Amino acid sequence: MEFKLRDWKLNDAESIVPYANNPKVAGNLRNTFPYPYTLDDAHLFITKSIHLNKRKQLNKAIVIADSAVGSISLLMQEDVSCKSGELGFWLGEPFWGKGIMTEAIVQVCDIGFKDFDMFRIYVRPFAENKGARKALEKAGFQLEGIFKKSIFKNGKAMDSCMYALVK
Repeated sequence: MEFKLRDWKLNDAESIVPYANNPKVAGNLRNTFPYPYTLDDAHLFITKSIHLNKRKQLNKAIVIADSAVGSISLLMQEDVSCKSGELGFWLGEPFWGKGIMTEAIVQVCDIGFKDFDMFRIYVRPFAENKGARKALEKAGFQLEGIFKKSIFKNGKAMDSCMYALVK
């Protein structure tokens, strides 16, 4: 399925709410991703994305047929980790399993290594999130370890993974 990555626009808010307001999406993300996800949440997220420091963070809308259906970001780390970036992403459920996220990950990592002078990009998906793990592995990420009971989500202690792509 064809998609593109682009900067966020304020009028993307209406299109992402139905995809973001899904317990299967929110259940695989940090608690900073609200659920239920409202139009106000979308406006706040997009406004922050538009005004972020573009030297320290990359945040793109995943767009299919002119409609934002997900998000992917890369956050530069600081201090002794200044050559590393943390990857984060989510995609609307109707688009899962179509290779979109794998390709979006590849594109954002290429930009990160080229434009941000990074050596390492890492991501910490929940161990139970098989779709994210599969997308990362297809994009070339290596599993470095599993952290037992490292996250607490929806009243449950769960494992998380450390994946990394090194230049």
